[in-house]
Amino acid sequence: MYWLASALLAATCATAYAMAYHRPSAHAPEPLRWAPPNISSDQYESSPTFSPDGREIYFMRSDRQFANWRLLHSRCEAGGWSTPSAPPFAASKPGLDADPFVTADGRRLYFVSARHDPKGEDLDIYVVERTREGEWSQPQRLPEPVNSKASELLPRATADGRLYFGSSRDGGHGNGDIYLATPQAEGAWQVRNLGSPVSTAANEYEAEVSRDGRRMIAVIDRGDRSHLYRFERSGNAWKERGRIAARADVFQVGPLLSPRGDRLLFAQADGERSGEFFVVDLTTSPDKRWPPDCASAKR
Repeated sequence: MYWLASALLAATCATAYAMAYHRPSAHAPEPLRWAPPNISSDQYESSPTFSPDGREIYFMRSDRQFANWRLLHSRCEAGGWSTPSAPPFAASKPGLDADPFVTADGRRLYFVSARHDPKGEDLDIYVVERTREGEWSQPQRLPEPVNSKASELLPRATADGRLYFGSSRDGGHGNGDIYLATPQAEGAWQVRNLGSPVSTAANEYEAEVSRDGRRMIAVIDRGDRSHLYRFERSGNAWKERGRIAARADVFQVGPLLSPRGDRLLFAQADGERSGEFFVVDLTTSPDKRWPPDCASAKR
C-alpha cells in the first residue's frame, strides 16, 4: 500500500500555471459534507459503496496517518446507520483490505487486499459472491492478467461484467494507469490499458464508471495533489471534460457515482490528517435522495 499512501500524502506545490489550468468553473456547484453519525469519524473514511436498496454501506477507514486501513459495513436501522463492523470476509489484521465495491445487482462485492503477500504490500483484486442464504462467499483472488506483481486499486464492475481498475504495473504510461478487464470464456480475462487521454505520464490510479459505461471519474495526480477529473466516452474514445469542483489544496479519492450518474460521493482530506465524505452535483437537476440518508434509503 506504500504506492497509494505516497500518492495520497504527496504535498508538492503546483505551479501557478498548472493550478489555473486545472481550476474548475466558477459556476460549478460546491461539494457538501456527507457526515452521517457512525459513518463519519475523526479518522479517514474513503471508498464508499451501497447495496442496491441503499440500506447497507461498505467503506474503508484508516487512522489519521492513513495507516491500518480496514473494511467496514453498516446497516440502515430505525435509529440510523448501525455501528460499523468488519464484514465476514475481511482480513483479521488491519492494513490489508481496501476499496470495496458492490455491483449494481448486489450479487458480487469486489475489493483489493494484500492478504496473500507476506509483506502486506501488493494489493490484488478479490471478489465475494452472495450465496442463496444471503451471505458472502469466501474471497477469491482474481487471476492474472487482472492482477499483477504491482498493486491494483479501486475495482469497478459494469453491468456487462467488465472491470475498471488502477494499477502501477510495468508497461504503463506513468506511475499508475487505468485498465479495463473484459471476461472471456472459462474464467479468462483480457486486459488493456485505456491509453490517452485517460492514462498518461501523470499518475492515474482510481476510476469510477457510470452504470452505462459512458462517464468516468478518474483520480489523477498531475504534480500537485490527487484530484477528480471527468471523462465521457463516445464510441470507444474517451474525452476529458475537466476537473470536478473541489478544493485544490487537498486531495480527493474514492469516487462513487449515483445510479443515475448525476451526483458524486468522494473522500476529501481535512488538513491531510483526516478525511470525510463529500457529495457534489454533476447536473442541474440531480436526484438528491442519493446518497441514502437512512430515513428513506432507496436508490
